[in-house]
Amino acid sequence: MDLTTITKLAGAKKRRKRVGRGPGSGHGKTCGRGTKGAQARSGYRRRLLTEGGQMPLFRRLPKRGFNNATFRAEVAVVNVAELDRKFADGARVTKEALCSAGLIDRDDVLVKVLGDGSLSKKLTVEADRFSKTAREKITAAGGSVVPIAR
Repeated sequence: MDLTTITKLAGAKKRRKRVGRGPGSGHGKTCGRGTKGAQARSGYRRRLLTEGGQMPLFRRLPKRGFNNATFRAEVAVVNVAELDRKFADGARVTKEALCSAGLIDRDDVLVKVLGDGSLSKKLTVEADRFSKTAREKITAAGGSVVPIAR
């Protein structure tokens, strides 16, 4: 096989439409936008979910129930097994330390420590919430639990 014989497949790369380049191009003058009206103007954006005069679907459907999305508390979850893996014996575990260890994404969210796994190191853990088993495992390992007051 010779590298000079390789060619592009026909139609694999479509040429872009060059508008406003004279009548010979087929896309001159109005550039394929027609004449007059909002769609012919610059800065026009079609409004989402409109159906051309018909009542839009989101207005036709009934609104029922309760949505808690705006009031939801975002909680980052950390297990005691992850604390055992990432922190040294006698370390102080804060939100900043969890963030730098890569266990949580941001330090401005609520942190809850769960009791999945085992803990063999003495740690001082500061978090917003603790599960019952996490609290028991941390204190059983000789560490202490410090709830963050809100």
